[in-house]
Amino acid sequence: MKILITSFLTIIAVAWGWEVLAPDHVSAGSLPWAVRQNILFLTGLLSVSLMSLAMILATRPIWLEKPLGGMDRIYRLHKCSGILTVGFAALHWLVEMSDDLIKTIVGRGGRIRKDDFSAFAEPVRDLGESLGEWAFYILLGLLALTLWKRFPYRAWRPLHRTMPVLYLLLAFHAVVLAPAGYWDKPLGLLLALLLIGGILASLLSLTGRIGRGKQVSGSLLSIEKSSSEIIEVRCRLDEAWQGHRPGQFAFVTFDSSEGAHPFTIASADRGDRTVTFAIKALGDYTRSLSRELVVGDHVCVEGPYGRFELSRADPGALQIWIAGGIGITPFLAWLESLQGEHTTRVSADLHYYVRDRESDPFVQRLQALCAVLPDVRMYLHDQQNTPATVDNLTAMTGTPKQAEVWFCGPRGLGETLRVGLYRVWGSRLRFHQEAFEIR
Repeated sequence: MKILITSFLTIIAVAWGWEVLAPDHVSAGSLPWAVRQNILFLTGLLSVSLMSLAMILATRPIWLEKPLGGMDRIYRLHKCSGILTVGFAALHWLVEMSDDLIKTIVGRGGRIRKDDFSAFAEPVRDLGESLGEWAFYILLGLLALTLWKRFPYRAWRPLHRTMPVLYLLLAFHAVVLAPAGYWDKPLGLLLALLLIGGILASLLSLTGRIGRGKQVSGSLLSIEKSSSEIIEVRCRLDEAWQGHRPGQFAFVTFDSSEGAHPFTIASADRGDRTVTFAIKALGDYTRSLSRELVVGDHVCVEGPYGRFELSRADPGALQIWIAGGIGITPFLAWLESLQGEHTTRVSADLHYYVRDRESDPFVQRLQALCAVLPDVRMYLHDQQNTPATVDNLTAMTGTPKQAEVWFCGPRGLGETLRVGLYRVWGSRLRFHQEAFEIR
């Protein structure tokens, strides 16, 4: 993801630099004012470009799943773009506020008039500037609420849905204040394409059309409370459901006022349009599901999405599957898909990290599934006997020529194992990590 963001920012900065260094570029005003003006344009350009990218990614573009590695990574890129948007917008605002400081240091001489750049009349420019400033303040507040994990999702969701409106205000701000000379240059073409993409994405969001083509209705067939923290919900979907591949996830709506939440599909595709979701009580909404859901209730499922798929595994590498807690759900689907006489034989080591092996709701099922798969070896770990450390894992695995790790579980554990295993195995390792976070 860092490479993608860095590449995107580099493209924008190079296009800006090409324009600034062009022989026909007109630089008005004295050096301090010219430097301020160019930094103002650059920070504004980076901010609106990143927000355009974030808006486009929010439409859940299926065509980007393969090149970007799955919808979970698309959402991580969306979130990172949003954070950087606010960061560059803050720099843009600070540079805009620096005129008093520059006047104090070098005086008004050589100050650049806004009329020298924008192609729009003063009333339009003033409106664009005011709208952009207020949109920035609101955007800053929304980012704070997004990063504050304790802020309830039910309250955050309607606030976040105002983002397309804020984007349209910022797009207007960018268009009316951008230099007129930009628009017939490569930089202007790039900016126009990003703005058009962001505007179209905003309109899709405001009209409720994001993901509509992959939404399928259904009903709840069964609700089972596997433990005090986990419920398993089995759904029957209508004829529009085209099936799923083991390891994929879907956005599930049980309550339209709450909206859709992403859950991994914890069952293989049996061809009968039934899917199972294992849901852990991680917040107010998921804690209430066991009390509120009733067999026969309507459900809306959007998907499937994701690239955490068994079919992508490299048969020439040692397969190491690692799950932490509720992260076992994609592997349940994998193991179910391997049952039967005509399935492909897979050799793998499955490591399952739990708090308490005696009370865990999935241990017996995993053991039963692995019992008929002689080439899948299951290892059960808990904090007392074999804690999740790189040393423990490599001691049990040995020194493979090539290893491919598939990890789903707590993000901190995944990062620890990824860094540690790369340190030990280096280029011999490929590490896949389910990385979905909705906020």
